[in-house]
Amino acid sequence: MKISTKGRYALRLMLDLAMNEDGNVVRIKDIAARQDISDKYLEQIISILNKAGYVRSTRGPQGGYTLKKEPKDYTVGMILRLTEGSLAPVACVEEDAVVCEREAACATMEVWKRLNQAISGVVDDMTLADLVEIQKEKQSKQ
Repeated sequence: MKISTKGRYALRLMLDLAMNEDGNVVRIKDIAARQDISDKYLEQIISILNKAGYVRSTRGPQGGYTLKKEPKDYTVGMILRLTEGSLAPVACVEEDAVVCEREAACATMEVWKRLNQAISGVVDDMTLADLVEIQKEKQSKQ
């Protein structure tokens, strides 16, 4: 499994919103500058996040975006699954996978199940609030 730039940038965008909101909207141009990402690409990603109800948009010259919920209410898994789809390493362990006719005799299925559980365990237990704390800690050491 490899996370695409869309997934990585969506996570950085959400983290940037969480770090910089302070009650005001955050402009895409500002996020793009801080994150060194094309604002055109961020516009595409924010559209996905907006449609999913993860962010709130404010139009106009003073417009921008804010998180709809608290950072603690977003998991890394939520954000990555929205932009990436399934995070399962192979199709046979995806949530709605068709039962494989080889499953009963397939020893490698145990590898894929454990790998999927490990991935889900990490991304579903880590929140945007956790990332905010990690980012603050890293910034304080610079």
